Amino acid sequence: MSEISRPQLAVYAVAALAVVLLGARYLRQEGARGVGAGSAAGPARRPGAVRVTGGGGGPALVDVTGAVRRPGVYRLAAGARVQAAVRRAGGARAGADLSALNLAAKVADGAQVVVPVRGAGGAAAASAGAAGGASGPGGAPAGPVNLNTATVEQLDALDGVGPTTARKIVEYRSQHGGFGSLGELDRIPGIGPKRLAALRGKLIV
Repeated sequence: MSEISRPQLAVYAVAALAVVLLGARYLRQEGARGVGAGSAAGPARRPGAVRVTGGGGGPALVDVTGAVRRPGVYRLAAGARVQAAVRRAGGARAGADLSALNLAAKVADGAQVVVPVRGAGGAAAASAGAAGGASGPGGAPAGPVNLNTATVEQLDALDGVGPTTARKIVEYRSQHGGFGSLGELDRIPGIGPKRLAALRGKLIV
């Protein structure tokens, strides 16, 4: 095997250096392409993340009843106020007692907003009726129950009113926007003059 001369060694060294430099250049170019592709793909992914909703919750279904023009169940935006619920139901009817409501309160999904009729009970009675009030012996309410805000359970607890009649009262109230007087109870099937007379001391409007 012949011995490699110095000129040949120099040629080989230059060739090897050229290969190394070309390889380094190639690697830098590939790295730059990878960074560029990552930057271009980044904005394409971000809109998908923006569309994901946070923890604010979805729309709320609210039952608006009582002294409003169009009682019914309405879909409201998350965080909507009681005032918006009343407005969606056509607004309050003449004689409605809006002072009994906190119009600035937020509504929750599945809640019921009852707009009472202004009457002898006033706002305090309406608030007591909505809250459930105190109960006397046997679960009966300790005081008169507001006819326009009482729940089925509260009405059922009264002597002379069973669960069927209590549901009929609430249904009539929802359909007609509340009771203007206790005398309107005679429009409920099953409530005659004697039962109405017995309920006069237990109900207010």
